[in-house]
Amino acid sequence: MHFPLFPLLYSLIFLPFFSDAQTIVGNIKTGASLTATENNSYSWVSPSGDFAFGFHQLNTNQNLFFLAIWYNKIPEKTLVWYANGDNPAPFGSKVQLYADKGLVLSSPQGERLWSSEIGGGALVNGGLMDDSGNFMVLGSNSTLWESFKFPVDTILPTQILDKGMVVSAKQSGTSFGMGRFRLVFQSDGNLVLTTINLPSEHLNEPYFATGTAAGVSSSPGVQFVFNETGDLFVSRENGEIHLLTQGITASAKDFYFRATLGSDGVFALYTHPKSASNGGDPKWTSIWFVPDNICTASLVTTSSGVCGFNSICSLADDGRPTCACPKGYTPMDPNDEFGNCKPNFTLSCDVEKPGVAAEELYEFEVLINVDWPLADYALLEPFTEKQCRNSCLHDCMCSVAIFRLGDKCWKKKLPLSNGRVDPGLDGGKALLKLPKGPYIPSQ
Repeated sequence: MHFPLFPLLYSLIFLPFFSDAQTIVGNIKTGASLTATENNSYSWVSPSGDFAFGFHQLNTNQNLFFLAIWYNKIPEKTLVWYANGDNPAPFGSKVQLYADKGLVLSSPQGERLWSSEIGGGALVNGGLMDDSGNFMVLGSNSTLWESFKFPVDTILPTQILDKGMVVSAKQSGTSFGMGRFRLVFQSDGNLVLTTINLPSEHLNEPYFATGTAAGVSSSPGVQFVFNETGDLFVSRENGEIHLLTQGITASAKDFYFRATLGSDGVFALYTHPKSASNGGDPKWTSIWFVPDNICTASLVTTSSGVCGFNSICSLADDGRPTCACPKGYTPMDPNDEFGNCKPNFTLSCDVEKPGVAAEELYEFEVLINVDWPLADYALLEPFTEKQCRNSCLHDCMCSVAIFRLGDKCWKKKLPLSNGRVDPGLDGGKALLKLPKGPYIPSQ
């Protein structure tokens, strides 16, 4: 029997070609899986294509991966959620959607690295990567688990934080482990920014709060809402709202939104044009943030502050903090820009020798408008600057003296905490006590 050749070739040419058979759009069936591979090309994509769920390869180690959700249509595949920041998955790991377990992330050896833990004996009908950036594990008539209920460092439009929910900053720009900063919607209805003392979960005093706790004349907050138009607000029990953002002009039609708690402790709202034609360079731009000055807002008695111990926080033009070690100190971890600074010398009563004048051992580095509040062990007044210098010079416990307000001298000892540059100190001097002789300068 003879068949015409041209129609057969035509049908072969125009058959759909699925080179990426594991890329699924929208609904995910139970049994579906993704594997962490070198080209990392497979993912589960939302119907619009705006978001994708899958493995994200670490820039610092090509053999390790995060299970993550990211913005999928922009060149910078910005992560908005990740499951295993403290425990990256090795090459060859697999995530699978099980009918009785939900999502399970396993190593190549079968070790469970993370799971969605649906519990309760519920059965999974499938999964959905939706257009809001929320991945959902679905039962027959309910949502059994969703990424929106387990935020990491970012929240998205339509996402809501209920009381008790927490947003946690990552350690740094390249380290996705849990960092020191938290956004907490407290049980009293107050939304706060605070720090924790790692490796514990101890929450320090807030350095920002909305003031929406129950009060004499106010109704308590019940939810923290990020709506479709880019507004962030606390909704109160009586139906009123406490609006955080003001004057947002970017359109959700033309721009993507995200609100992220940075590893520097600043909570910021960002926009990104959906196409290059929507104004300027296609990049994320901060259009709102709190607090206004984190260097001076964060004052914690039981922590180092924004920057590490013995460090100094200064505010950049974009409102973000910069940490630096003073002269004579170097970072304990060069990869941690917000970490502690260590002295390159020993400052102790044991190193002083009888008969050697303090003037021969030490000198002062003068810093203007710098302070380490809450590290005082003595206040001397009325004192001149010369008396302040001499008192610290001859006190083997004194590491720095602050001379301010014309006649006040505060003496401090290591470690120094809550260091900041503060123009409000009106020319106050920090007299940093250093040993004479060679030592490694600050980096």
